[in-house]
Amino acid sequence: MTESAIDPGVLDRGHVRLTISGPRATIVLDRPDQLNAQTPDTWRALREIGQNLAEEVRVVDVKAAGRAFSAGLDRRLFESAEVDGSPGLISLASRPVEQADADIAAFQQGFSWLRDPERVTIAAVQGHAIGAGFQLALACDMRVLASDAVFRMAETGLGLVPDLGGTLPLVQTVGYSRAAEMCLTGRDVPAEEASRVGLANSVVEPTELEAATDRLADAIVQAPPGAVRETLALLSQASEAEDPEQQLAAERAAQLRRLGELSGATAPDQ
Repeated sequence: MTESAIDPGVLDRGHVRLTISGPRATIVLDRPDQLNAQTPDTWRALREIGQNLAEEVRVVDVKAAGRAFSAGLDRRLFESAEVDGSPGLISLASRPVEQADADIAAFQQGFSWLRDPERVTIAAVQGHAIGAGFQLALACDMRVLASDAVFRMAETGLGLVPDLGGTLPLVQTVGYSRAAEMCLTGRDVPAEEASRVGLANSVVEPTELEAATDRLADAIVQAPPGAVRETLALLSQASEAEDPEQQLAAERAAQLRRLGELSGATAPDQ
């Protein structure tokens, strides 16, 4: 599928912009007057992109307009029965469990595709990334931070839990104890600390954020796509492999697939 297959109305309602240039796609949260606060329409727009990106897209940058990456959930979700046609949190709780579970699962799909090894995803984060904003950054394979970036997992302090897929990558990145402390205290994690504990691949001055993200994306695009895909899949399962022999076997199988493709390839980038 291609960019033309993506419903522009869904993107507009979610305040999300998408541009595609060759093997690169750029997603921009575009609601700067509300610090890119997220609604179900945001997640619907992200899901629409993930379901319809062309196979040729190999790197996806996730960015945000304005001074903040995302302030998290739109406050209306806490206060109203309905927000832009979608249920608020209280209305969600009053639905049958099966329906509410399906609703949340659909929300999660807006983030989960960003960890698909079919493509590399990079979050470019400036200012605050709170709650759902933090989880969106965590959903990406890599994170480039401006020096003014601040992460915060605010859900527990609001009586909720992180439910957009952020718990697994957070624990995988910083470990259980540190993840528990970040979530349960809801404290700020500034860019310098984020870099120290592995939440950031790099930290740059705000004026250099776009250029640094471009350099990383351009470097990744140079590698053969099949090798990138297989390597990402190996890395994503490595932390869950209970037996080292299991990972060694996965490496052997991936390498044999690569050798098979290379031996029959008609072009060097297969």
